Amino acid sequence: MSSIKAYLAMAFFLFHFHQGLVAQQRADSSRSLHAKQQSIVTIAAFTAKGDLVLLKQALNSGLDAGLTVNEIKEILVHLYAYAGFPRSLNGISTLEAVVNERKQKGLEDVAGKEAGKTATSKSKFLQGKAVQTKLTGSAATGAPQRFVPIIDTFLKEHLFAAIFSRDVLDWKTREIVTIAALASLGGAESQLRSHFSVGLNTGLTEAQLKSLVWVLQKKVGDKEGNTAKRVLQSVLAKTANDNLDESDTASTSGGFPKGSRITTDKFTGEAWLHMLVPKDSVFNTSIGNVSFGAGARTAWHYHPGGQLLLITSGRGRYGEKGKPVREFRKGDVITCQPNIPHWHGAAPDSEMSHLAIGTNANSSPVVWLQPVSEEEYNGKR
Repeated sequence: MSSIKAYLAMAFFLFHFHQGLVAQQRADSSRSLHAKQQSIVTIAAFTAKGDLVLLKQALNSGLDAGLTVNEIKEILVHLYAYAGFPRSLNGISTLEAVVNERKQKGLEDVAGKEAGKTATSKSKFLQGKAVQTKLTGSAATGAPQRFVPIIDTFLKEHLFAAIFSRDVLDWKTREIVTIAALASLGGAESQLRSHFSVGLNTGLTEAQLKSLVWVLQKKVGDKEGNTAKRVLQSVLAKTANDNLDESDTASTSGGFPKGSRITTDKFTGEAWLHMLVPKDSVFNTSIGNVSFGAGARTAWHYHPGGQLLLITSGRGRYGEKGKPVREFRKGDVITCQPNIPHWHGAAPDSEMSHLAIGTNANSSPVVWLQPVSEEEYNGKR
């Protein structure tokens, strides 16, 4: 009898141990990209970059990981909208060559489900608008679409109605493809920022997006990975800010979140930054809350597009090339003219916060110069 009890106890333990292990594995899989998804990242990235040698390796790895031939075909079709027909067609040709080579080696890859026809009673434009709304949470058009309305028609009828409405790949997978491609193209940070947000809307988790960035860093390149990391951080910071409750806001600097400590050598002393409105092409501006510890200040710098500073708390100092240092306090507004070297920071005995509004944000980025010396900070020449 005792041996039976021991056996039952052991069986009970092993059952619950197994259930816990399975639950943990499911949780881990939801937190990061699995092997097939990681392969999708590299396939999309090297297709967008036009690196057919590395694309061939990525395609082999993807097929080995379990991607079907038709899934990869759909990835390459999807990419025409982001990387262009030449890159898409080159990718398709490379896939065909890889599949044939694998057949000659005795490897029979799974074809998988073929894409079906998209059935809808709506016009392509209305269908695309409906898909866009589900993906992004809005059917609003940006400045380029308002300036050239036909591009909005193409976006809705081709991208959203004709591509995102296709099956074989779900929306989460299509966003993995899109994000990897945009990060690898270069010069598409605004679109990359939008698609990180769309990825979150479609159900990709923060951990999965970070895993995507990790794959870019490790398997594609530092430049592509670091660009994606920087853009993702700005998206997550904005999302976290949107989720702040009233008690969070009340305890922050100047009524706005204090943000993260600035660790670059462009500041003297302690300073913090929280981006409220990242740079974008719609409003052509950016807004950040910058908080300074007593005596902290920026280095000399200038903005090709100009800048406005709205002082929200404390007292501070502002210096401009060729002019005396001026003091300011809460409620003041500082106008920084384009291309004029200047600096700003807190007074020696007061913390200070201001909203930094980057105007004409599509102009060249800020140009940083030398640090502000103690003599300059104290108004001595």
